[in-house]
Amino acid sequence: MAYDLLLSFIEQLGYAALFLVLCLGLIGLPIPNEAVVMTGGALASAGVLSPVPAFIMTCLGICSAMTFGYSIGRFAGVKLSDWFRSKKNIGAFIERSEELSEKFGGYAISISLCLPFLRHVTPYVMGMNKMKFGRFAMFAYPSAFVWTMIYFVIGSFVGDQVQQIADMIYRYGIWILAALAAAAAGYFVYRGLKSRGKEKTSSVERHM
Repeated sequence: MAYDLLLSFIEQLGYAALFLVLCLGLIGLPIPNEAVVMTGGALASAGVLSPVPAFIMTCLGICSAMTFGYSIGRFAGVKLSDWFRSKKNIGAFIERSEELSEKFGGYAISISLCLPFLRHVTPYVMGMNKMKFGRFAMFAYPSAFVWTMIYFVIGSFVGDQVQQIADMIYRYGIWILAALAAAAAGYFVYRGLKSRGKEKTSSVERHM
């Protein structure tokens, strides 16, 4: 149902739908961000949308949502804080976001992108804690670019399986991220060791 709604928006609004749906995700549209970004990638791969504007609109949508959350926290956080904390569900996410902030500092913004709902709450908490906008932007926007690129590329490969893949990532995203990070780290370590081995071999051969 949610995926059909997204396709309907895109059919009616084109590229603007990718931007608007990601922004409106703040108010509870039942469409995971992962599904929106991967749909953009899938439609671009199929030739329905042009890849560059589709990617730009999805990335701007994520950045705008994060900036909006930060701005609310920065300028109205004190007034809204008690009300948010009185709501069990929202209050729990705010506490979790504050824990991430205390433990990882600005990197909590990057980490929260991989965690449903926390990606909306953490910018708010950063604003409420009076993080300077320049520092917020330094963590938020590059992270949004990389996050968007990853899911946009995934979408270009999975095609009409976007909904199933998005649901899986939405549920187990942090574990998938950890697995990908471990695989990437292992790959680079392997490349480094292999490169050193070749350098040693060349050095020995030159001295023979």
